[in-house]
Amino acid sequence: MASGTASGAGAARAGAPAPAPEARGPQAPPEAPPASTAADPEPPEPPGVPGRRGPSKPSGPTGGTGQGERAWPVSGSRGGRPLLVRAWRPPPVPWAAGHRGVDLVARAGQPVRAAAPGTVSFAGTVAGRGVVSVQHPGTGEPPLRTTYEPVQAVVKEGDQVAAGQVIGTLQAGPFHCSGGCLHWGLLRGRVYLDPLSLLPPWMLRRPLSRLLPLSGGPGAAVVSP
Repeated sequence: MASGTASGAGAARAGAPAPAPEARGPQAPPEAPPASTAADPEPPEPPGVPGRRGPSKPSGPTGGTGQGERAWPVSGSRGGRPLLVRAWRPPPVPWAAGHRGVDLVARAGQPVRAAAPGTVSFAGTVAGRGVVSVQHPGTGEPPLRTTYEPVQAVVKEGDQVAAGQVIGTLQAGPFHCSGGCLHWGLLRGRVYLDPLSLLPPWMLRRPLSRLLPLSGGPGAAVVSP
């Protein structure tokens, strides 16, 4: 009889539902990492655009610009920043149409200055226009080279020039813009780049006041980065 009673009790225990698990309160979500107190960087603006912020050094294919002074090739009114007639517009492929430099307002006979220190690599005539090219050491391999046209050169191949030094005067034409202008180019090897990327940002942001030149004679707008 005791055995039957034990068996019945065991069966009852076996058939009884299991006790419910102990209830717990809502779990707190894991703590999020503390937010950074540093301000998010502002999105960059395109380099080489007058009136806008630009990088301290050119980005992309231009690479480093090297050390030394910088100057606008021609001065605007009252020795300030020249007006931009036409901006750099690289062609989609090397042989397609585009604008491989920038055009700056200038008048015939106006002094044209080297934008950076370097060595004159060419001074002569190409297709009826005077052209001066200056190679800039310390700007990578191959080194950067600036070109200026139409210019009546006062320098010759091999001459060392400083930023802001007069390399010639603007010819009376022919021009490829509607009025008087200087076509200013920048190359690395055979690749054309935006010449404005050679200048420090503050020279692009606001008009230049007339400065006492660091080199190059009266009216040279020159800066040491």
